Amino acid sequence: MKILVIDIGGTNVKVKTNNEEERRKIPSGGLLTPEQMVEEVLENTCDWEYEVISIGFPGVIKQGKIMTEPKNLGDGWLSYDFEAAFKKPIKLMNDASMQALGSYREGVLLFLGLGTGLGSAIVAHGTVVPMELAHLSYKLGTFEDYLGLRGLERMGQEEWQKHVFSVVGRFSAAFLPDDIVLGGGKSKLLTEIPHGCRLGTNKLAYEGGFRMWG
Repeated sequence: MKILVIDIGGTNVKVKTNNEEERRKIPSGGLLTPEQMVEEVLENTCDWEYEVISIGFPGVIKQGKIMTEPKNLGDGWLSYDFEAAFKKPIKLMNDASMQALGSYREGVLLFLGLGTGLGSAIVAHGTVVPMELAHLSYKLGTFEDYLGLRGLERMGQEEWQKHVFSVVGRFSAAFLPDDIVLGGGKSKLLTEIPHGCRLGTNKLAYEGGFRMWG
């Protein structure tokens, strides 16, 4: 089966198929609508062959449906019909959950996505458990206010990294994971990695998208 994976982020939409080595990026941003996303993806993948599509979406997904509008994109996602737009079978998953699935090895995995916002998911013995930790209270705001892009820009890399270590410690004590993956585009800015963690990559997000059809 030829699978196209679409990983929707607040900065870029990333696409790859399981039968092509090349990965492509499409700029996104706070005004991106689903119609624009579909148009850009179709244009940027017109030379690729694929039969089905996996979409990693930065919001709440339940029973394969989008339940909330994304915080860092435009409007109109809640009731959008992706199957009608792409004319292909579609599977939807929260973007952090998709990368967690692609990162999973064994036991209990905690995934934190350090990007425009803060993604989070657990994979427990092969079962993906989506979470929305980003908007829970932390310090004078939320976890996302400190670990997301806004926190990085406000505090600078050194102070931001201290909060990453602090939050990883809190979540590790709460969830008792066997493995912790720090993914997302901003994870590469870490100069040190908290104990028990490893860095994720976009390749793992694609792997999660491929596994969705397995």
